[in-house]
Amino acid sequence: MLRGLAIGGAVASLLASSFFLSTAAQARPGDVTPPGGFTIGLVTVNGSGCPAGTAAVAVSPDDTAFTVTYSDYLAEVGVGARPTDFRRNCQLDVRVHAPQGFTYAIAEADYRGYAYLANGATSREQANYYFQGDPQTAYAAHAFAGPMDDDWQATDTTGIASLIYAPCGATRDLEINTQLNVGVGSSDPATTTSFMTMDSTDGSLTTIYHLSWETCPH
Repeated sequence: MLRGLAIGGAVASLLASSFFLSTAAQARPGDVTPPGGFTIGLVTVNGSGCPAGTAAVAVSPDDTAFTVTYSDYLAEVGVGARPTDFRRNCQLDVRVHAPQGFTYAIAEADYRGYAYLANGATSREQANYYFQGDPQTAYAAHAFAGPMDDDWQATDTTGIASLIYAPCGATRDLEINTQLNVGVGSSDPATTTSFMTMDSTDGSLTTIYHLSWETCPH
């Protein structure tokens, strides 16, 4: 499956924000473009929303982001749905090898998909971000309500001053746990079906993670 996928090139700092990572970096403030030589690898993908062979990773043409695409990430309730289908999740284990003297943060995360929600039904996309072995966890969620029959999009950001970087001089895998939840609400599950996907009607759905870089203290 997706193991050790290396992505080379220089990543430009983005003026978007991040709140996702460990406070141990103590990076020097200011936008930095690192030299070439870093890699991004998707170590593992696990979860009910991303069974083996249903997720793929690619890098943007300008090397400012990496993208995860799903083909079977769907939560649903109502007619034809099983009791456990209301929730789906996917755990990404991402490894970034930064050049010596540099550290990184996730500057922004963009999520896209499609939702069909009956009148009264609800849904939610949420994500947790943390470093392996670090107790600090960041959380963001976006709610939707029926009636809805359309593409959806959500972006996780904060202010640039809140960027928190990976520990300098240490390799810590970035853990990203996403989840889709669909609720019956006041809709009638005996006559309607509501669902939410982490994909799009044209198959181009993406979850995009933008990177920002800083220099480590000497």
